[in-house]
Amino acid sequence: MTRLIGGVFVFVALCSLQGASDEMKAPVSAAAVKIPLGLQPIPWPKDNPYSPEKWDLGRALYYDTRLSADNTVSCASCHSPKMGFTDQMPNSAGILGQRGDRSAPTVINRAYALAQFWDGRAKSLEEQAVGPIQNPIEMGHTHPAVVEKLTSIAGYRAMFKAAFGSEEFDIAHVGKAIATFERTVLSGNAPYDKYKAGNKKALNASQVRGLDVFVNKAKCDQCHEGINFTLNAYHNLGVGATAANADGGRQKFSGKDEDWGAFKTPTLRDIANTAPYMHDGSLKTLEEVVDYYDKGGTPNKNLDERMKPLKLTAQDKKDLVEFMKSLSGEGWQNMTAPKQFPR
Repeated sequence: MTRLIGGVFVFVALCSLQGASDEMKAPVSAAAVKIPLGLQPIPWPKDNPYSPEKWDLGRALYYDTRLSADNTVSCASCHSPKMGFTDQMPNSAGILGQRGDRSAPTVINRAYALAQFWDGRAKSLEEQAVGPIQNPIEMGHTHPAVVEKLTSIAGYRAMFKAAFGSEEFDIAHVGKAIATFERTVLSGNAPYDKYKAGNKKALNASQVRGLDVFVNKAKCDQCHEGINFTLNAYHNLGVGATAANADGGRQKFSGKDEDWGAFKTPTLRDIANTAPYMHDGSLKTLEEVVDYYDKGGTPNKNLDERMKPLKLTAQDKKDLVEFMKSLSGEGWQNMTAPKQFPR
């Protein structure tokens, strides 16, 4: 039979895992996941191919607060489907109400990203998925402790066996399962995609003008290009560069002076649904973002050479914002938590 999962119709397989309800069923095969207009097939890693059992498990783990030390925080706490798979906060709250120093990026279309996190310190989505578990500010657990906790839950043992062939598992299996689920969080079939596919009525006049500003006058596509509107590269825009305790960005990971203050260029897919903006969440609206770029960023020792005053008119700015709104697509809005979790 078919079923709507993640905003797309997919085939559903029946299973009888202990602790897994009928509501938790997943697509039969990777090929059954319909890719929205404008996107490419999901690039599944050779060492972590898709399986419906892994998707089931990853979905449960993604929403389960038991991955945190005090059972209060899940992946979805900072990457909520109700908020564009972010938390719409300048910085996210972890266990005991602790706050980090960066804004949670969206999970939408992470399948097409390369290195993960704002500074690219995780080389894969699998590696990123387990990072917050042992971060003392986020989930506050340890990898051995969370594996022990999950092993104590019979329903999870059954799900790991179904996904990986054994009830015995380690943190790498946890990461692979969560990453499998996250790769199906997609956004496409946006008005922009329909316009590019030939429907010239899909964008209004302001959005068409905004596309011209995006490409020709502001040249946003120098960094925001391709199907996911990002080069997956790192740039210093000057955001927060003059703060007393300025965030070193990618330099913290690479150790290179030229990486100081550089952060990953985010996707513009569904950008209208993932405020606030920038790594520190310091810009609240798309209008503020456009104004920031228009002035040429904030001067500092590593400011990207492409950050220069754009001299946009008020109409240019309005049209550019309207164009970015046309990148709001379909596919992620119907992602929901399981009605019950493994026991």
